Amino acid sequence: MTEDHQPAGDEFALLPENAAEVGVPVAALPPVRRTTTTTPQGRVSALRWGEGPPQVVFLHGGGQNAHTWDTVLIGLELPALAIDLPGHGHSDWREDRDYSPDTTAGTVAAALAAESVRDVPVVGMSMGGLTAIALAGRHPGTVSRLVVVDVTPSVMARVEAMTTVQRGTTALVGGPETFDDLETMVAAATAAAPRRPPGSVRRGVVHNSRQLPDGRWAWRYDRPRDMGPHSFARLWDDVAATPAPVTLVRGGDSAFVGDEDVAEFRRRRPDVTVEVVDGAGHSVQSDRPRELTALLRTALAPG
Repeated sequence: MTEDHQPAGDEFALLPENAAEVGVPVAALPPVRRTTTTTPQGRVSALRWGEGPPQVVFLHGGGQNAHTWDTVLIGLELPALAIDLPGHGHSDWREDRDYSPDTTAGTVAAALAAESVRDVPVVGMSMGGLTAIALAGRHPGTVSRLVVVDVTPSVMARVEAMTTVQRGTTALVGGPETFDDLETMVAAATAAAPRRPPGSVRRGVVHNSRQLPDGRWAWRYDRPRDMGPHSFARLWDDVAATPAPVTLVRGGDSAFVGDEDVAEFRRRRPDVTVEVVDGAGHSVQSDRPRELTALLRTALAPG
C-alpha cells in the first residue's frame, strides 16, 4: 500500500535554492510529493519526482536521506523515485539496527513492488550504492541499469585506514548524537564538507535534522550496528552476478574508492564503465551536482 504523506512543515520550500545551483528557473521546477509505502519490514518513505511512472530510482548514502538528490533530480528532469532508506529520513527505524545492504535491499525491493516500479535504472551512492548492488544481484527484474557512486564492496577495509578529514561528513555518524541548536549542527557539517557551498550544507542539515521534545536537536537517522572491515565482501559476487550494465562513478578527491578497488571491479565486471568527477569528494551529488547530472544523462540513456 502506498499513500501520499506530507511531514510537518514545507520540506520543499528550499527547492528554489537547488534549482539555482543548476540554472533551472523556479517556474520550471518539476512537481514532487512525498509518499509512504507499507512493507513487511516497516514503512518506507520516498520523494516522487515528476509526472508518470518513475524512470529511475535513487538510493542515498548512510546518514543521508532522499533530499541529497534534490539538485541532481531538478537538473536531470526525469520522473524519479528517491527513497529514504530504512533508518533514515522519514522511513521507519529497525529495532535490530540492521541496515546492511542485503537486508535493506529486501525492504527496498518490497517498496518498489508496492509502487509498481520494476526494471528501471537504479543510482546508489555509498551505502545506497552497496544496497543497489544487492538489489541488482538478488532481486531479478528490479534493476535494468546500475550506477554505483563512490563505493565498492571493499569500502569498510578502506574506511578503517582513513583519517577523519578523509571521511568527511560520514564521520558525523559517529560523532555527537544531540546538539544544543541547529546552528551547531550546521557548523559541524560545514567543517566536514569544505568543497560544498555553505547554503548547500545548510539545506542538507535542515533536511537531515529533527528537534527533540527537550528543545535540543538530533540527526534524522538511526545509528547502524558495528561493521567489520570485510562486512560487505560478499557483495562482490553480486557485482559479478547482476545482468544489468554497471557504471562506477568516483569522486576525484575521495579516498573511499582506490585504484585497487577499481581493478577488482574490472576483474569482476570487465564491462564496467568507470567515470571520475574531478573536484568531488565522497558525496559527488552534493559537491558537483552539475557534473554528476551530465554524467547520469549519458549513463541512463537507452541503448
